Amino acid sequence: MKNLFDLTGKRALVTGAVHGLGMAMAKGLGHAGAELIVNNHTQDMLDTAKSEYESEGLKVNTYVFDVTDDEAVKKHIDLIEKEVGPIDILINNAGIIKRTPMEEMEAADYRAVIDVNLVGPFIVSKYVGQKMITRRAGKIININSMMSELGRNTVSAYAASKGGLKMLTKNMATEWAKYNIQTNGIGPGYFATSQTAPIRVGGHPFNEFIISRTPAARWGDPEDLVGATVFLASKASDFVNGQIIYVDGGILATIGKPANED
Repeated sequence: MKNLFDLTGKRALVTGAVHGLGMAMAKGLGHAGAELIVNNHTQDMLDTAKSEYESEGLKVNTYVFDVTDDEAVKKHIDLIEKEVGPIDILINNAGIIKRTPMEEMEAADYRAVIDVNLVGPFIVSKYVGQKMITRRAGKIININSMMSELGRNTVSAYAASKGGLKMLTKNMATEWAKYNIQTNGIGPGYFATSQTAPIRVGGHPFNEFIISRTPAARWGDPEDLVGATVFLASKASDFVNGQIIYVDGGILATIGKPANED
């Protein structure tokens, strides 16, 4: 049974995994035996992240490139496969969000979000996928969101990008399953990270909203994502394709409850 989830000898590229949930998922793969490859668009953040990974005894290789730059991605995927080895697992984690009311949002900002969150996974998957097709094996995990299913004020571009990523995931599975490539997604709910810290303390109303809206009655811990990540990256998911696993404490399963209901 342990062999189903063992990633020893596998190499995993996790884009943008320099902090937060991306780093938690990458660490999970590393502790399951995978050799890590992490990219970012700036060297300083990669250097800090590399130290964090190595402090836990994980082997990590870092590369600077922009996931939206077609030429740079192709060059670096070739370089990674030459210097590190074949990429067995790809996690398209890099993403951005711009919180602006739709009627006030500039088209350039909208395009920037779509470019990173939706075009980036297409570009990286294209070049990694070409090599996986040749080898007839591979695991691709796209990091979706609850905004792949729901709308929310001020995140029109983000929701559009994540909704599109859900359908890209399904289409990748449709086209590449015959090559023994499994493409699935993870949709995180609301997690306790450094980015969400300001809205989780001091009686912030959003903190109470999330706790009351989530059947599990708590924010997620980054470690809660590790199981789904390792599952989708491992032999255990060899016949799972085109699925989105929402790790959200049950939010998407319920309409919610009135504020005065226990």
